[in-house]
Amino acid sequence: MAEIKSIYSNRCWVDQKLQPATIHVSKGKIIAIDFFENPDALNVGNDILMPGVIDAHVHVNEPGRTEWEGFETATQAAAAGGTTTIVDMPLNASPVTVNLESLHLKIKSTENKLFVNVAFYGGLIPQHISELEGLLRSGISGIKCFLVHSGIDEFPNVTKDDLEMAMPVIAKSNLPLLVHCEIHDEVVDSGLLSDTGSYSKYLASRPKKWENEAVEMMIDLCRKFNCPVHIVHVSSAEVLPLIAAAKAEGLPITAETCSHYIFFNAEDIPDRATIYKCAPPIREQSNNLQLKKALVDGVLDFITTDHSPAPPSIKEITSGNLAKAWGGIAGIQFLLSASWSAMKNDISLEHFIPLLTSKPAHFLHAETKGEIKVGYDADLVVWSPEEGFEVHPKDILHRYDVSPYVGKKLSGVIKQTIVNGQIVYQDNKIEKNNKFGQLVLRK
Repeated sequence: MAEIKSIYSNRCWVDQKLQPATIHVSKGKIIAIDFFENPDALNVGNDILMPGVIDAHVHVNEPGRTEWEGFETATQAAAAGGTTTIVDMPLNASPVTVNLESLHLKIKSTENKLFVNVAFYGGLIPQHISELEGLLRSGISGIKCFLVHSGIDEFPNVTKDDLEMAMPVIAKSNLPLLVHCEIHDEVVDSGLLSDTGSYSKYLASRPKKWENEAVEMMIDLCRKFNCPVHIVHVSSAEVLPLIAAAKAEGLPITAETCSHYIFFNAEDIPDRATIYKCAPPIREQSNNLQLKKALVDGVLDFITTDHSPAPPSIKEITSGNLAKAWGGIAGIQFLLSASWSAMKNDISLEHFIPLLTSKPAHFLHAETKGEIKVGYDADLVVWSPEEGFEVHPKDILHRYDVSPYVGKKLSGVIKQTIVNGQIVYQDNKIEKNNKFGQLVLRK
C-alpha cells in the first residue's frame, strides 16, 4: 500500500520550527500531530519532514504542445523533486488559456495523468479582455500577462492601455495579476545577431533597464487600481528597492525569483550553451547575490522554477544559436535542491523552508497547503539537506533531459514525496500507478 498512516521525524517542520513529531494521516488529510515518536509510525530519523514544495510558476504545455512536456511527465518530475503542487501557466499550451473554453480543455487534458496537485492561471491578452470576468470566477489562481513578446504568437503582450482596462476588473476578484516585466521600448544593439553564440551579447540584448521600467510601471498601476500585482521571475537586482518601497507603502505587491537566477551566474555560462537561455536572462554574480539577500530580507516572497522546457531542436542545442533558441529553463525537478544549494550558506533551514511552502501557499490562497496542521492536506516531503548528489540525464523525469542542472552537484536529497497521503516517490523512483494528484481550484 502507498498510503501513509503515520510518519515520524526528529526534524519535523511544525509551528515554524524543526522538532520531533509524528504526523497522523487519514483520507489524504492530517488528522493529528504528536510531539513524540510513535512506535507504529514510519520513522524517517533525522531526515526533514516538511510540507510538500509548491512551485507557483510552471509551463506544462498541454494540450497542444505535449511533445514539449505534458502533465504526466511534468508531475512525475515535480514529485521526484519534492514538489507536491504546481501552478500551470496559460502558455505554452495550445490553445492558450484565455477563456473558459480553453481552461476546460486544459482541465480535461489532465485526466489520469497527475502525480502531484495542479492549479492553473488564466491569461490576459488584448483580444480577450472581455472574457476576463468569466475566467476570474472559474477557480484559477491568478491572471498572467506579458509586457514583451511571449515567444508564442497566440499569447501577445499587453500594453499599458490594455492594463488600464483589465486591472479594475481583476482588482474586483482579488486575484493577483502576474506580470512578465520587460518593456522593449528601444532597439538594443548588443551584437548578438552577428555573434549568435555569445552569452554576454545575449545578456546585453535584454538589459536590466527593460525590467526596471516595467516594474516601475506596474507599481504605478497597482497604486492606481489597487489591483494585486505579482512580479514573476525577478532577475534584475535594480528593481529590489522599488519593490521594497512599494511594500512599505502598503501596496498589494508580491514578487518571486527563480532557482536558476540564484544558482547560476552569467560569468560561468559558456558561449553556445543554449540550455541556459531564458528571459529575463541569468545575470552576473554580483546581481544574483542581491537576489538571495532579498529572499532573506523578505523583499522577494518565494522561489519558483519557471519550468519552460522545449525539444532539443527548438533549444538549438546543436547550433548553439542563442538568438534563435527557445528561451526557457527546464528545472521543475530541482526547485528544492537547487534553491537550497544556492541559499544554504546564506540562510537557516527555518527561514528557507517557508520560501517553498507556506509563502507560495499564502500567495495562492491555498488554505489547506503549505503547512503541517490538523485538517491540512497530507502533502509532505522527506529530504536530507546534508546529503548531496550529482544530476545525471538518466535521473531526469521531465520529457527531455535538456537542463542546465545536468552534471551539477546539488545539496538536498529527496527521500519520499507524499501527495494527499499517498507515497508517490521513494527509493529514487516514481510509483508509476500512484497518480494521486488533484486539481486545485479556488472557491
